[in-house]
Amino acid sequence: MNHVTGLLVGVLVFLTGAAGGIKPDSGYCIGNQCFMVFRGPCSFQSAQNECKDQGGHLMTVRSSVSHDILFILLGNFTGKFWIGLHRLSGCPDDAAALKGFQWVTDDAESDFSNWLPAFDSSCSSHRCVSVSKEDDFKWIQDPCVELAAGFLCEQSFSQPCKSLAAAPRESVTYMTPMGFGGEDVLSLPPGSTAVRMPSETKYMCFLEKWLPAPWSCEIMEGGCEYKCAVDPNNVPSCYCPAGQTVNPKNKVTCEVHIADDPCAALRCQHACYQKGDLYACTCDHGFQLAADGRSCVDFNDCTDQRQCPGENFRCVNTLGGFQCVCKVGYKASGTLCVDEDECVSAPCEHVCTNTVGSYKCSCYDGYRVTLTEPNKCELYCGKEECPAECDPNDSSQCYCPAGYVAEERGRDTFCIDMDECSSYFCDQDCKNTFGGYVCMCSSGYTLVDGYKCVKNDDEDGDGGVEGSGMTTAPNVPTTLFVPFPGPTKKPSGVTVGGLVGIIVCTVLFIVLLVFLVNYIFSRRGKMQSNGALKAPEGEAHGLHRVSSDGS
Repeated sequence: MNHVTGLLVGVLVFLTGAAGGIKPDSGYCIGNQCFMVFRGPCSFQSAQNECKDQGGHLMTVRSSVSHDILFILLGNFTGKFWIGLHRLSGCPDDAAALKGFQWVTDDAESDFSNWLPAFDSSCSSHRCVSVSKEDDFKWIQDPCVELAAGFLCEQSFSQPCKSLAAAPRESVTYMTPMGFGGEDVLSLPPGSTAVRMPSETKYMCFLEKWLPAPWSCEIMEGGCEYKCAVDPNNVPSCYCPAGQTVNPKNKVTCEVHIADDPCAALRCQHACYQKGDLYACTCDHGFQLAADGRSCVDFNDCTDQRQCPGENFRCVNTLGGFQCVCKVGYKASGTLCVDEDECVSAPCEHVCTNTVGSYKCSCYDGYRVTLTEPNKCELYCGKEECPAECDPNDSSQCYCPAGYVAEERGRDTFCIDMDECSSYFCDQDCKNTFGGYVCMCSSGYTLVDGYKCVKNDDEDGDGGVEGSGMTTAPNVPTTLFVPFPGPTKKPSGVTVGGLVGIIVCTVLFIVLLVFLVNYIFSRRGKMQSNGALKAPEGEAHGLHRVSSDGS
């Protein structure tokens, strides 16, 4: 039984994929294929996407047998339904297979064709194909974006089961994992269930055989009407809510229990089972019996390596069970986990390359990926000088990497590596690098914080010689980068020294001019003062003719 239970876990992946998406309105299975019809307005592409989510593709009509299935599926439905035939590009070709069209399976193999007589062979003809009962299921060219009444899906499988033999006055009803069923079914995919009436005995299709319920508790509660549990020997069994007991004939349905129920006194949290002449408590699948013998605690189902066996799946434990989800970097597509193209969401600043289960960012020439943010890019030179990155709309706005300065040469601007060591950032020795610098310490010192040199503790009394001139690089060389300066204006042609000289000369000139103006005004004032004084003096001391009457 343990072997069968282990194998049944693989059916979970198939059932999980089949349970997703919308349910079909009808279906039919034959051999190793199931065909389903879905009703609802849809374009060709949306119909194909829905079929992929169901684990299949749009229906291919390659033979007269599959053409007859159209009558079975669409006999009661009106309107156009998409099938999996289309033309990707080019013009129709009457001489080619399927007239230049192909199936959604990327091939043109077919033993059958059923084109509408009025086939449009022009290059502008519609590229997708639909069928309808009104047109006797002829293949009609329609616009791919047109909304049809529905679509037909096709799904393949292996290890099918044949229908069960029914005794007189018995009937068997089937249900497929896709969500359709009935009584008149010839072939059924794995995971299909059968209910034999009136006994209500249940079965599940697995490895071309019908397993009676209860089967593995991980799959549809083992077929139990209420819940499924396993005993200490890992044998699944059904149990019922308080006041009811399991039908001893079909072992899955519940009925009113007898008055002297031996399990009542045990007060089991989940279920009770018979153990020889005695009764004991057990728990639902996904739980285990606690130390008190009646309570149930969650069990980590993901410790079982058989869970989620599909490629790129991982197991996530839940309360009383588990879930099979896709690994990081993958997404669900039907019953598979396929690689997800993370580059669609543009996570990289420059270039994104999709990889299996992940992606990788890279940068344009002249840039490199930043250490702190792998999805961002920064300017990078890596040598003594590089052309500057200038704004194409404003040549005066230029950018240089950290640790570089801009220098104008004619109409071009270049980034020149700065010698940070000339600024004495390091305590002791300094080595200039492209775009940065490395601080080093003499023997007997240790580099701290990338630039400080701290004297080592000389426990042996023979420490290094301070100031010996010997240099030692730190254990992990630290390259310091100056902060990114942002946009850099084009440099002036005047050097710093020349600019200082101009300023000094201008100041001296202004000082001399002030003194000169002051001197001129002083002289003018003195001259005016002297002229005013001379007139009175002449009047006081000058000679005057004196007339006398005889003296």
